[in-house]
Amino acid sequence: MELFDNHKRLFGTATLFFVGLTMLVAIIPALTMQNNNAVLPNAEPLSAEALKGKEVYIANGCIGCHTQQVRNVDMDKVWGSRPSIAADYAGDHRQDFWRNTATLLGSERTGPDLTNVGNRQASKDWQLVHLFDPRILVPQSIMPAYPWLFEIKPAAAKGDVVVNIPKQYLNGDTGKVVASREALQLVAYLLSLKQTKLPDGTAIPAFLYKREAKEAGGTATASRALNGVALYTANCQSCHRENGEGLAGAFPPLKGSKVVTDDNPELMVNIIMNGYTGREKEGFGPMPAVGTMNNLTANEISAIMNHERSSWGNNSKQVTTEEVQKLMDAVKVASPK
Repeated sequence: MELFDNHKRLFGTATLFFVGLTMLVAIIPALTMQNNNAVLPNAEPLSAEALKGKEVYIANGCIGCHTQQVRNVDMDKVWGSRPSIAADYAGDHRQDFWRNTATLLGSERTGPDLTNVGNRQASKDWQLVHLFDPRILVPQSIMPAYPWLFEIKPAAAKGDVVVNIPKQYLNGDTGKVVASREALQLVAYLLSLKQTKLPDGTAIPAFLYKREAKEAGGTATASRALNGVALYTANCQSCHRENGEGLAGAFPPLKGSKVVTDDNPELMVNIIMNGYTGREKEGFGPMPAVGTMNNLTANEISAIMNHERSSWGNNSKQVTTEEVQKLMDAVKVASPK
């Protein structure tokens, strides 16, 4: 054929075929998808610091171990209040002309999913300590430490963000551990990762493949006493530690805490649902509203409280679900975003 004998026509035809196929298979569908999937009304764009933090996240290979996609399977419930949808990623844009790293869905979950980590672990202090050395907070963690994102100074200068690190983790160094600009930017990005609430009236996608617990006789149980230890582990242990002793200079202990052991549990419920800043002068960071952000029920909160009130030498009277529900209503919990 003459076409195959003329290299100009051959390569020209191949080029036109490639361009046309690219338009049909990639570009037109992408534009159509972009037009059909707008950002959710309440979605907040990344701040300038968070955008820089996204670059730090990419540069340090975080996507190699962490996903940002809540699948519609029941086992992913711990990572978000609903499965992820296309609109969650509609506001993501290219980093620049050369790099298309808009979405960071990931394909490995060696570490926990980060879709909603800004709500699930909203403490800036926790995030900084965790980046310096994850094993300070989670002894079993296999995540690498990122000490190059911090500097150890003899004394902190004005404007420095000091990170409270226990001496045994400083390898003999003395001085103050100060977070670098990159560390603060990375934390800003992590704290920006929050699932946006769907518009009122929008059907929430269901989590699939739920397996109901069975009694010995084989019938599904409608309700069962919740495991306070497991709930504490999932929601509180990362800061207050398994032994309830917290982390000196960063997170206060629950062991022997007057708030935990008080016969009147109102303040404890208020702190769980609305957060707490009352001990910042002592060097402790603000506590996020864990109960609200994690959508904990009165039954779950009472299980956590009863575990804390009866562990590590604490010996206070147990609270009931009904009592906690009344207190939740009384402290006027803000709706999670």
